[in-house]
Amino acid sequence: MIKFWHKRRRFGNQQGFTLVELMVVVAIIGILAAIAIPLYANIQARARIAKAQADVRSLASAVMMYSAHMGVIPAALADLTSPATNAQNQVAGPFMAAIPQPPSTAWSAYNYAPNTSAGTFAITAAGDGVTVSVP
Repeated sequence: MIKFWHKRRRFGNQQGFTLVELMVVVAIIGILAAIAIPLYANIQARARIAKAQADVRSLASAVMMYSAHMGVIPAALADLTSPATNAQNQVAGPFMAAIPQPPSTAWSAYNYAPNTSAGTFAITAAGDGVTVSVP
């Protein structure tokens, strides 16, 4: 037993990674991260733009439904979230459950600009260097 404890162990057969190999792996991971992070940020910006476009289209659709029911466009987007009674005493709505929030805090709130005399409207939002609008 004493011979077992005092026996010299040789680790010559065991192999590990050299410092150069480890540095190469770290460099490759760094290069991949440097490529992936800007692409990820670009995808996030495109997703925010797509959400704003979808929100503006759904708001425009709700305004058109309100207009078809009431005969006039709404004075504000808040009118879309409550039931409306037209001249024939027909009740419809709400046309939207809630007004959607902008995609992020960097985006402006959805701006609704009605032109009641012409019966037209515009809904816009700006952010990420882009302005999304529906005439």
